[in-house]
Amino acid sequence: MYDRILVPTDGSAGMDDVITHAGTLARAHDSEVHALYVVDTGRFSTLPAETTWESVTTMLEREGEMALDSFERLIGDGVAVEGAVVEGGPSREIVEYAREHDCDLIVMGTHGRGGIDRLLLGSVAERVVRSSTVPVVTVPVTATEREAPDGEQPAGVPR
Repeated sequence: MYDRILVPTDGSAGMDDVITHAGTLARAHDSEVHALYVVDTGRFSTLPAETTWESVTTMLEREGEMALDSFERLIGDGVAVEGAVVEGGPSREIVEYAREHDCDLIVMGTHGRGGIDRLLLGSVAERVVRSSTVPVVTVPVTATEREAPDGEQPAGVPR
């Protein structure tokens, strides 16, 4: 039923449940998984003038590559994974990637914010659900800390 499953990731430890769920679906349907990390360029438009965009982009792309490496370790054996790092607005890039790569399903995390937080911060998952032409499965993200194997804190995980 699902040949290609898209799983956007931010590299945080809370993504573990999302990746596990996507892996279970992929194995059940013998699907290929596309892991996508979006460098949200809009969030960094207010950086101080002395910060070079090139250095910020390089750092964020490195975080994206680390997130994809972690993704491949967590998804487990028996699942073919194709990873990509793209720049742009997360919801738009997720929907566009799914369309361009003929993905049948999007599995993504949601923080479950409500009320004023959702109003002020918006919801990438909600925008994807509204604009996607393929089904979207949302999995609750739990905020947990996890240390990387080398003792460094993974990108996106608060100390």
